[in-house]
Amino acid sequence: MSFWDHIEALRGTLFRSVLAVGIASIAFLCFPKPLFQAVFWPTRSDFPLYRLPGVDFSMDLINIELSAQFFFYLKVAVLCGLVIAFPYVVWEIWKFVAPALYDHERKAVKKAFGLSSGLFYLGVAVGYFVVLPVCLMFFVNFSVSDAIVNTISLSSYMSLFTSMVFLIGLLFEFPTVILVLSSIGVLTRQNLKQWRKYAFVIVLILAALITPSDPFSMFVLAIPLYGLFEFSILLCRDIRQ
Repeated sequence: MSFWDHIEALRGTLFRSVLAVGIASIAFLCFPKPLFQAVFWPTRSDFPLYRLPGVDFSMDLINIELSAQFFFYLKVAVLCGLVIAFPYVVWEIWKFVAPALYDHERKAVKKAFGLSSGLFYLGVAVGYFVVLPVCLMFFVNFSVSDAIVNTISLSSYMSLFTSMVFLIGLLFEFPTVILVLSSIGVLTRQNLKQWRKYAFVIVLILAALITPSDPFSMFVLAIPLYGLFEFSILLCRDIRQ
């Protein structure tokens, strides 16, 4: 294929991926009630984490901007459309890169793309059911003075929801990246073992950047992230064998 043929193939990949996300987003726009019940569930007292002994939490949201609810409606639909269409987008990317790989690389990279959707949804679940509610409890209950009452706006909740759910889902793609790099000879199992003593520090830094600065929520995210690093070592071992 010529350069322009590759550009045309990439254009087709991007077009079909955006179309899939768009169709999924429109579906969510047509059925907003179950969508927003799921999005706002972490703010209610019947959320699973808040049912644990000694935990009693709920929060109210306010809207202070005229168009905020409309754009919130669109953003949530597009975000959820991207989450639902993620496996198809990964499949489109796989179809685009597969012809450029050798047979042994294709086998390993195909395995990596196969894992990517499962890891992404696992990360979304961890972010939604664990990290997000922990962060909400920290932010809502934290106050520098009794004279200040925390009133949470819709836009600030949306910002936290996106970073805690979607971003953590992307972070869980780390083993997929390691699997691809090891399949083409960039990384080896021995490399990862040598970096193990630095890995937990890097994971703590990432967790601190994503979560509030309290130690509890940071470790809540750091533990599964470090587990992904150890899982990546096992994946490299599988390839080398």
